[in-house]
Amino acid sequence: MRIARHRIVSVLRDRGQQVRADWVERELPERVDLHEHVGLLATLRLDPADLADAPSP
Repeated sequence: MRIARHRIVSVLRDRGQQVRADWVERELPERVDLHEHVGLLATLRLDPADLADAPSP
């Protein structure tokens, strides 16, 4: 499953994690494969299920 990078960035910015959000914007593709990046999402304390259900802006 793929998710738009902006969803991940948005969650991080909402948490006040600006540096991490900036890194994600630079390093990850526009469409992020949740299975391929499951370890990174765990490190960022993001649940892939929450990201998949998030509304798109």
